Amino acid sequence: MNAPSPAQSAAEILADKVAALQAEALPAAVRERAEQLLIDVVGLCVAARNADYMRSVIAAVDAGGPCTAIGHAATFRPETAALINGTATHGEDFDDTFEGGPVHSSATVIPGVLAACEAFGRDGRSALIGIVAGIEATCRLSMVRPKAIHKSGFHPTSVLGTMGTTLAVCAALGLNRRQMVDAFGNAGSFASGIIEYLAEGAWTKRLHTGWAAHAGIQAARFGQQGFFGPRTVLEGTLWLFNGFARSAEGDNAVLTEGFGEKWVMEGITFKPYATGTMNQPYVDCAIRLAQKGIRAEDVADILCETAEGYVHRLWDPLPSKHRPPNEYVAKFSAPFNIAVAFVTGGAGLSAFTGETVRDERILALASKVRYVVDPNNPYPKAYTGHIRMTL
Repeated sequence: MNAPSPAQSAAEILADKVAALQAEALPAAVRERAEQLLIDVVGLCVAARNADYMRSVIAAVDAGGPCTAIGHAATFRPETAALINGTATHGEDFDDTFEGGPVHSSATVIPGVLAACEAFGRDGRSALIGIVAGIEATCRLSMVRPKAIHKSGFHPTSVLGTMGTTLAVCAALGLNRRQMVDAFGNAGSFASGIIEYLAEGAWTKRLHTGWAAHAGIQAARFGQQGFFGPRTVLEGTLWLFNGFARSAEGDNAVLTEGFGEKWVMEGITFKPYATGTMNQPYVDCAIRLAQKGIRAEDVADILCETAEGYVHRLWDPLPSKHRPPNEYVAKFSAPFNIAVAFVTGGAGLSAFTGETVRDERILALASKVRYVVDPNNPYPKAYTGHIRMTL
């Protein structure tokens, strides 16, 4: 990574591959997935439109501009509309996930593309190319150093979403190679997002996706106007993953090889429950056990087999996972997810409220949940949950 600058950087190779994409040549499965992701984003924005955190966002920005904030009457500047829609999409943690990274690509890319296309009069084909290019790039970026960004204390979606959204907007606007490389290089300095929000359940994670969408539009516009950026953002001694993953090495080949031919975005998953992706199988198990007629009061112990990659996100520190301080932290607690699903029969939007996180029946059951790491767990290739309940 600290060798002399390459004749052709990864950013330049990626820009060429993005520029070569044509809407008519996209496989039907890729077009369909893009459509599904777009519909999902719109629905999530509508669902979150009246949430308290969204009221704060709307109050903090200036109205006026050509772009739509989904579910709101006022219109905004493109970067502001992207901020609003990006925050709403990820606000309830109900958005799609590419777990190989992990990363929530649509929550940054689609709001950025929609706002850019609306502001600058681009058509549906341009939007489709932008969405596909940005989502594919974001997913592939998450595979360069899988899980390393999160373990270093940063939110992968925030960091990599900024990069992917920048490419997406560049593609949608039809920028040339130099403009795209400059934009992508500068986006590396726009990327951000620490995960300290988990400590007390702050709203910051919700804002990460909106800010990444905002930054992606701004980076693309700087590139469009010739603002010189580092083409070696993915190779230099102080490259992107040095800053956010404490790493001098990464697999850039996974980013560029087969781009536009093999589609990793087909591995994106949708959530049946309004909670973290890795919680989904445990929620399924809890609901099935409850359907057997078992009462929460009769449960003595719940032991869950889990993957090592789950532990720092869902399980530790266990005492705070047993009693999450608010409804947002509860979404990242496997014990709470299991308990609320068992007691209420589901884990939709209504399962994570101020009332449920204070419900002593739910909390009493959550306190009985513990875990053991299964070294053979197939995560992230498959999501599995194993619960052994002792009565």
